[in-house]
Amino acid sequence: MQPQLADVAADLERARTRLHRLADTLPEDRWARRADPARWSVAECVAHLNLTAQAYAPLLRAALDEAAAMGRTAAARYRRDPVGWLISRMVGPLPRVGALRVGRVRSPASFVPTGDLPRDATLREFDARQDELLAFVRAADGLPLERVRVTSPFDARARYNLFAALAMQAPHQHRHLQQAEEVWT
Repeated sequence: MQPQLADVAADLERARTRLHRLADTLPEDRWARRADPARWSVAECVAHLNLTAQAYAPLLRAALDEAAAMGRTAAARYRRDPVGWLISRMVGPLPRVGALRVGRVRSPASFVPTGDLPRDATLREFDARQDELLAFVRAADGLPLERVRVTSPFDARARYNLFAALAMQAPHQHRHLQQAEEVWT
């Protein structure tokens, strides 16, 4: 696998490991409970990631089909376009200035989790979605990812290349896993 895609896959696996480590150490009664009524619970953070992966799946599948139809003419090194680079930076873990987290944004309503979020079912869905994302990364190897555009499921005005769409998944996961880890600290 091309080294940049291998890095994306490894980062997705690190996110999975991070989530399972958190789930294994968190008491069951804290999983779906909010420590602060204004902030998401651990379960809601994970459910948001599941909603995000669910929304990206058809977009990535269609973009991979488009790239495959172009043939195996990948660049020697994949690059995110400027919009994709910027969004990738914005969706990753939030920097801190003292005790303040900088860069918080509200998720669109369709990406805000609702309902009962039992631990086992939420983790199983995360793992299934993660397996699907990893399959997309493997399928992307050798394809012209920079030549195919993806429209963000968060904001239709944002379009970026397929490599950026794949590369931003793990940073977004790490952002919300950091948020989940901080729920009870």
